[in-house]
Formats: sequence, structure tokens, C-alpha cells
Amino acid sequence: MPSSCGRVGMSVALLTLASGISQFALAQASLEKTTVAYRKVNGHEILADVYRPKGNSVRPVIVFIHGGSLINGNRAGGINPPSMLSFAEQNGYAVVSIDYRLAPETKLPAIISDIEAAFTWLGGDGATRFHFDPERMVVVGGSAGGYLTLVAGYRVHPKPKALVSLFGYGELNAEWYTKPSPYSYYNTPQISENEAMQQTDGTVISDGNRRKGDGSKIVRYYRQNGLTPQAVSGFNPESLASEIAPYEPVKNVTRDYPPTLLIHGTVDTGVPFEESEKMAEQFREHGVPYILLPIEKGAHGLEGGNEAQIEDAYKTMREFITKYLGATLRGSHEEQ
Repeated sequence: MPSSCGRVGMSVALLTLASGISQFALAQASLEKTTVAYRKVNGHEILADVYRPKGNSVRPVIVFIHGGSLINGNRAGGINPPSMLSFAEQNGYAVVSIDYRLAPETKLPAIISDIEAAFTWLGGDGATRFHFDPERMVVVGGSAGGYLTLVAGYRVHPKPKALVSLFGYGELNAEWYTKPSPYSYYNTPQISENEAMQQTDGTVISDGNRRKGDGSKIVRYYRQNGLTPQAVSGFNPESLASEIAPYEPVKNVTRDYPPTLLIHGTVDTGVPFEESEKMAEQFREHGVPYILLPIEKGAHGLEGGNEAQIEDAYKTMREFITKYLGATLRGSHEEQ
């Protein structure tokens, strides 16, 4: 995805950056942060950052999943927007931001197994150690993190109470991903297969910063050639459609799917706005509560979008999370 995948509209970001950093710092000061390994695979630890109010009161949880085309990124960039940490602190929520193994070194089924393992941990050992309420979890993710958030709606246990997908997608085997991208971002500069493959030595990673080379070159090469679904999944091109379907949220919505908030820019060239529209169509068909908030003129990451709409969308996001997590006083666990 474009490097803007975790950003709000540029003008809004410039206006609120200082405030967001300040809120983030203040929230960090009042929340206890612990980094833990929620899973270990063949000696490789997969980490999560846990932020929670001091004390042992049981807390609802906001789970953040970072973006980056399933190839880049890490848990440090998962909290989106940064002011959400302050929001959590003000409402007495715990926050968990997770890593997961990254492609192309790790293929899609194993990546999804990490997401499933994260929620097993959240509902088990994590809940015991950090006093989480596994019955009150909301998942938030942007771009590829939005995709994984939507996957969580039908593949993880405990099932989240609600989901927030920021410019995410429900399809992998679709023309926007299986055909060469026509957009300049992905095509400048041109990347050869040899140059792309030189960026990795095959070592398994769950933090894009730990890769040998530049993951953005791998992303560009895949998008320039329409190879992302095949390369990320490892599935045979002839059987891609059938093998990848269990990992496509748009094909797996049922009446039991969690309520979902979708926020997406209408001129997004990284992930088409139609991806959120298609999820909304499935929600309507199956009677799943949802909200779709288009951001006019918003590109990927909502960059360049209508400022008032972005502000309203994030206000709706906070209200949506509060609706499903409930109101919790900072010093206690209260059901409202």
C-alpha cells in the first residue's frame, strides 16, 4: 500500500499532529505499556504491545492491526489515528497492538493463523495476565490491517463485539490486485523481479523494519505485475480462486458477523472504495449492522479528503467503539 496507509488527510494531519503527539505522550504516561510474545513459531517470537490503565480492574480491549500490504509495517504503527490511545485512556480501555508474520517470507495461511492465535491469547493467557474482558473487544485496522480486521470477523475466537475497517478490503482475487496497477505511485520507479527479490533473504520476520532490504520495492513489483494475491498467498495461479476464498471476508459474511464501521476515501487508488462498498452490500444482504462513511476526494489513508468529513468520521469511530465496549470509569470495571 502507499506509504500514506496509516495517515489521515494531509491537511487534517498537519493541523492536528502536535495535538495527536501530545495526546499520545500523555496517554503513554498514564497507561502501563508491556511488550509480550503472544506466539512463538519455530523459535520466532511474535509480539504485541499492551497498554492498560494501572490496577487490576477488568478492562474492555481495543485491538489494533497494522497495515502495509501484509509485507511492511509493525505494531508501533498500528494505533490509528494516534489520538486513539488517549481516547482509550480517557475511557478506561486497554489497547493491544499486534505484529504478525509478513509476506513474502510467510504466506497468507500462516499470517492468518497468527491473527487467530492473537485472539486465542487475548481470550486466554492474555486475559488472565492483563485482566482483559474477552467479551468486550473491538478490532481496528487500516489498509491491509483493515483486511485482517475484516478477517477477524469470521475466523477468530473469542469473536469481537465490533470491527472498524479503515480503507480496508474484503477481496484478494480481484482485478485491482490481480492486474497491473495503472497508477503512478506503484509504477515509479519500475522494479525488476531480481531487484524485488534482493530485498529479502527469506528470513521470517514480523516487523518490516527487520527485513534485509526495502519492502516497498517488493510491494511495487507485485503491484506493477498484478502478482500480490499469488505471491502473498503462495497458491497456484490455476487454483487461486478456490484456495484463497476462505481468506476473503466478502465471501464469508454471515448473519453472525460483528457490526462493522467502514471508513474509506472515494478516490483511493491503493485500495478501491468499491472494496468497502462490496462489504457493505454483503452486510445488507445478511442483516449485519454496519456504517459506511465515504470520505469525498480521499485517497489512500484518507489523504486529501474532505477535512470536515474526516473529523466527523473519527468522531463516529469513537462513538461506535464506545457503543460496543460500554462506558468504563478509569478506576473501575462498570457495566453500563
